[in-house]
Amino acid sequence: MADWLVEEGIGETRAVRLEGGRIVEARIEPHGSARPGLVEDALLVARTAGSPRGTLRLSTGEPALVDRLPASASEGAPIRVEVTRAGLSEERRAKWAQARPSELAPRPAPTLAQALAAEGHAAQLVPRFPDGDWDELAGEALAAQVEGAGFTLHLSPTPAMVLIDVDGSLASKPLALAAAPAIAIAIRRFGLGGSIGIDFPTLAAKADRRAVDKALETALAGWPHERTAMNGFGFVQLVARLERPSLLHLFRYHRREAIVRLLLRRAEGLEGPGQTLLAINPALAPAMPEQWREDLARRTGRPVLVEIDAGLALAAPHAQVAPR
Repeated sequence: MADWLVEEGIGETRAVRLEGGRIVEARIEPHGSARPGLVEDALLVARTAGSPRGTLRLSTGEPALVDRLPASASEGAPIRVEVTRAGLSEERRAKWAQARPSELAPRPAPTLAQALAAEGHAAQLVPRFPDGDWDELAGEALAAQVEGAGFTLHLSPTPAMVLIDVDGSLASKPLALAAAPAIAIAIRRFGLGGSIGIDFPTLAAKADRRAVDKALETALAGWPHERTAMNGFGFVQLVARLERPSLLHLFRYHRREAIVRLLLRRAEGLEGPGQTLLAINPALAPAMPEQWREDLARRTGRPVLVEIDAGLALAAPHAQVAPR
């Protein structure tokens, strides 16, 4: 089996790496936004006087930050750039995509499968992932919470970093040691990157802090990052490369769209004749474009009927095959 399996879904492309039938790494790439590797002629909207930095407008309509501008680059003129990081949404603001000038020929961004292959992974396109825990992973991302034996990880994306708070009923040292491998698993499953802060319980003894540092080092082996040692308040900071939104960010800041895409994936997997009935909370209706419904009908060969039900929770839509 390939290292990674890739599903070309409705509105998004998903990729997972499995071990023992369980997802150990995952990525989601929503369609319609600029992605790393895109090379195109963008419009230089503005540049900072005396600085190599400026702002662009990409062909998707998105704004982007650009660095390393040559002195000849002028406002209002096109400039060829390569996107190096996708845009990221945050509380009350958005981090724009990032780009840099390029001399490469224009090209679309690599697909998720191509990006994985460029990283040295074997990626295989599949109609659908094997039976596994995709719904469980999505549920954890929606709740921003991971439960373990005697502990809970609470994940909070903030403008500065993703914060992981360790809570539980165990004593401080056993709690921290139990949480360390679970944190490493969550980081990979959610595709986290950038700056990550971990708030362990306070450990007064240096030997205890060193033991947790070692446990975290072992659990994160093979994941490229830099890490501080635990300080006297139980805080550890990780820094890793960030190119795209994590599952945690997508389900937090694009919640309605993520729930709709999850519903469409479930509906696509249903079998039998008839029509596909989607029951949704009214707040989800604007997050379901007509094109997505048409794609679902085309892929399943069944007409699609959307039923608005104010009694349904936002995160509990329902899909079924019903008689015509």
